[in-house]
Amino acid sequence: MSTPPGYRLNAATGMHRGDRAYQQDQVEILPHHRVPGCAMAVLADGMGGKSGGRKAADQVVLTARQLFERYSPNQDDPSELLKQLVLEAHLMIKLTAITAEEEPHSTAVAYLISPSRECDMIHAGDSRCYHFRGPDMVRRTIDHSFVQRLVDEGQISEDEANTHPQSNLLTGCLGTYQDPPLTLHHIDQLQVGDSVLSCSDGLWHYFSPKELGAIVHTLPPREASEMLVTKARQRARGTGDNLSLALVRIDALG
Repeated sequence: MSTPPGYRLNAATGMHRGDRAYQQDQVEILPHHRVPGCAMAVLADGMGGKSGGRKAADQVVLTARQLFERYSPNQDDPSELLKQLVLEAHLMIKLTAITAEEEPHSTAVAYLISPSRECDMIHAGDSRCYHFRGPDMVRRTIDHSFVQRLVDEGQISEDEANTHPQSNLLTGCLGTYQDPPLTLHHIDQLQVGDSVLSCSDGLWHYFSPKELGAIVHTLPPREASEMLVTKARQRARGTGDNLSLALVRIDALG
């Protein structure tokens, strides 16, 4: 992706059906069509029936495309765009559910990088966004899930959460009766060597933050995404969920 002088956005996505019969994840990285150095990544992990989850995830990506098409980085507020994305996709998923046999839901995670290298992110559900500086995790989003609540209350550890039988229960997502959470985070400025990684639980479930950081730091994004998908598939041992990721790294020019 072309950007203002001094750095470039190096980006890649990855996706695999895992061992499921249907692919219900969707992921896309959208470069801004008018402004260099501006891009949005969006990822959705759909749930509900054979096609319901896929339709819900499709709706998240479609809404993102439509909103980003009209987005003006020099005038518009990125956090407002991200909130609009979650709320509009939620409403559309609920409307399609009226005619669907099964109730479709979806997680959503999106981040928007501005030409000034500011980064805004939003998430609902247990699809995550990680910010790495070199190989080190600066922070990650906190899941809207039942097991995360148990972790927050000190009832179980992070390791126990990974193997908890109710690890797939969400406390917030798109398409449910309740409005989705609008959990935003802002990064003042991404530095050269920083990476932003969003991924569904079918991927992050198999990695520690240290492993993720080492891979996205050491390998170019395309190779890093291929390695993450391959390793997750190996570690799933035939029981893997759909998985997806969107990775952007800030690289120096030359």
